[in-house]
Amino acid sequence: MIDLDLSQLNLRSVNERLQATLPGANEQSYRVLHPNGCHALAVGLTQPIEVKVEGHVGFYCAGMNQAASVEVAGHAGPGLAENMMSGEVRISGNASQSAGASGHGGLLVVEGDAASRCGISMKGIDIVVGGSIGHFGAFMAQSGRLVVCGDAGAGLGDSIYEATVFVRGEVEGLGADCVEKEMTPDHLKALAALLGQAGMDAKAASFRRYGSARKLYNFDIDHAGAY
Repeated sequence: MIDLDLSQLNLRSVNERLQATLPGANEQSYRVLHPNGCHALAVGLTQPIEVKVEGHVGFYCAGMNQAASVEVAGHAGPGLAENMMSGEVRISGNASQSAGASGHGGLLVVEGDAASRCGISMKGIDIVVGGSIGHFGAFMAQSGRLVVCGDAGAGLGDSIYEATVFVRGEVEGLGADCVEKEMTPDHLKALAALLGQAGMDAKAASFRRYGSARKLYNFDIDHAGAY
């Protein structure tokens, strides 16, 4: 494992080193030291490398991730794993607002809590939160899965499309066009597999499922009050 120390190197040089790793290169594992809340760390990675960050990170960590495995031993600021395509991003602490925003694929795991708008406009990403999330989780989520092992704030799934939300705890309130749905055996099986992949020991049967009522896909005057 190669150490990249941000107390001695600047952020650009660290990101360039991570991004320049070639397929099959000997250097496939990195440890980033002393991040001190820096922004846009480990962004735009396109190779299946392993990056372990020892400390807290700021805005947009692991944004646009593709194939890499990024672990942060600390908390993360807004926009964590924004527009993620594939790979895995894992945070041992809490994440600020808009974690996993617009994510197209891959797995994002927040072992602690996530703030507001977690999974906003998600497009295929899987997000598993070990704690609770704030308001407007999965706002305008198009596809993918958001799993919340704790509670969810107000406006959950507001204007949701075909994404699926699973919550184990209490939901403060559902957003426009979001409703509770049946948990079928197929949903239980898929959720159990996802929880296992994320390293969570929660039981799938303890969750409830939420999704779109499909009333807002096209404007209908009878539903105007829901907009």
